[in-house]
Amino acid sequence: MLRFLVRRILGAAVILLIISAIVFVLFYAAPRDPARIACGKACTPETLELVRKNLGIADPLPVQYWDWLKGIFVGREYTSFGNCPAPCLGFSFQNREPVLGTIMDRFPTTLSLSLGSSVIYLIFGIGAGMLAAVKQGKAVDKIASSASLIASSMQIYVVGVLATYLLVDQWKLLDRASYTPFTDDPAAWAKGLLVPWIVLSLIWTANYTRMTRSQMVEALSEDYVRTARAKGLSRRTVFFRFAWRGAMGPIVTIFGLDLGVLLGGAIITESTFSLQGLGMLSVKAVSTNDLPILLGVVLVAAGAIVVFNIIVDALYALIDPRVRLA
Repeated sequence: MLRFLVRRILGAAVILLIISAIVFVLFYAAPRDPARIACGKACTPETLELVRKNLGIADPLPVQYWDWLKGIFVGREYTSFGNCPAPCLGFSFQNREPVLGTIMDRFPTTLSLSLGSSVIYLIFGIGAGMLAAVKQGKAVDKIASSASLIASSMQIYVVGVLATYLLVDQWKLLDRASYTPFTDDPAAWAKGLLVPWIVLSLIWTANYTRMTRSQMVEALSEDYVRTARAKGLSRRTVFFRFAWRGAMGPIVTIFGLDLGVLLGGAIITESTFSLQGLGMLSVKAVSTNDLPILLGVVLVAAGAIVVFNIIVDALYALIDPRVRLA
């Protein structure tokens, strides 16, 4: 296990390095000049050159990337902004604050949104999928399959507006979407995120229902499951000890990827409910051409996906005894 984790961590570091280089080149090779944006309308050529130097973008692109990469480990000194301690992802061109600090301010909102909705759609999605597999071909199976197909076709920006109108404005059942730090008031934290959790989990629940049903139906038809039945084991033991564990491997894999994507910023959900998380931060950065923020958010998203891939691979051995990590 230790060798596996060390090898995967080293591989993840290489992947993130490649991603950072590609994203850096793409963003900093954009036709819009961040120095001109920061300089303002009344900008002379002399002032523009000074701004480029102060922002650290006067050097050739490889030199800029090396300075940025070195800043992650040892920090960096900016003429305009001052010292940026390690790990330094640069300074925002717009708000003149460290990128890492800005991301960490927004990250709790995205983390709360992702984890809360994940708990809901895992419980209901896997539960409904297992029930549909057990009742294969019966009314419960048909209802669950049809409902999941309809729900997976919905769009968050439509369901979100409709849910807010009905649950908040008309029926007064829930509070309007907002974010309160968990450490300040856990009850207000949950109440403010309940509507986004419901909306986001609705679509993901549909996907996990269909996925779980498919995997469970396939697992129940495997030879080792039929052998367990032939040995006289109880239906409950066969279902949970053999079929369920065999079916959970692919689901855990997809969940690791999905959670990594959500932690990278649920852009549509945050935009629909005006939640100031990583998704809204990236949207604002695109509109203002704030390249350091964009680069930082992309790296956080890529890092989340890579980390959860490693965790999922490690969990395989616990879920499925047929899997061995070398």
